[in-house]
Amino acid sequence: MCGRYAASRSPEDLVGLFGVAKWEPEETLAADWNIAPTKDVHAVLERPDKQSDRPDSVRQLRTLRWGLVPYWSKTPEGGAKMINARAESLHEKASFRQAFAARRCLLPADGYYEWVTGADERELEEQGRRKRTRKQPYFVTPADGSVMALAGLYEFWRDPTLPGDHQRAWWVTCTVVTTEAETTPLAGGGAGENGPRSLADIHPRMPLVLPEDRWSAWLDPSRTEPDDLRPLLAPPAAGTVRAYPVSTDVSNVRNNGPELLRELAAPEEATLF
Repeated sequence: MCGRYAASRSPEDLVGLFGVAKWEPEETLAADWNIAPTKDVHAVLERPDKQSDRPDSVRQLRTLRWGLVPYWSKTPEGGAKMINARAESLHEKASFRQAFAARRCLLPADGYYEWVTGADERELEEQGRRKRTRKQPYFVTPADGSVMALAGLYEFWRDPTLPGDHQRAWWVTCTVVTTEAETTPLAGGGAGENGPRSLADIHPRMPLVLPEDRWSAWLDPSRTEPDDLRPLLAPPAAGTVRAYPVSTDVSNVRNNGPELLRELAAPEEATLF
């Protein structure tokens, strides 16, 4: 699953990192250390440039809204629920099938947050003594400090209540592709003495992170056959990310700042493992 992530790199950095040929400065987003569904996010995608006579696709840095609204939706209200798309069923789900075939993107991130319920809290919940468990957030990030390129899909939705020339007549939304979490050891051997040893210890799902050698193929809109695309959904090499506990302040979306990424010496909540 991916329900929150952080993205602090500047558009200028992203343009260089992803080989972007077109970027509109008015679409610049500030660094965000607590990106939640329905927020605007930076995305790398390839589409023809309407301002150019060239018919070929151009790699662009665009601003999209997180939470995919299918083109056939009558309202945009379900978008907040479609923040993730399972890699195993992209080619058959009506909400994602066409986007998978033709509208794929990369969502640059520093890393993503995932929450773990403490062992003591889980026991209380199972006994019916606590209805709402406390959870410890972890930050998952590349061990080498590189950019994390989350596989995404995007879609266009036309608001039928607005005239065609209205600036908000068209919505461009996106979703993060997820896959089964890795069971192999995290880089560095885990997240401390009482921390998770693998991503699967944190959550059974994880965002699909695409290595650089798959970026061009994933973004290429001319590749539309599911059988040609499915190999791109293979998980990346294992053991390339680390996970560490961070403050529970990140659980409140109103909190935002680089201090949210500060590594804690030990989890704030109960012993987890």
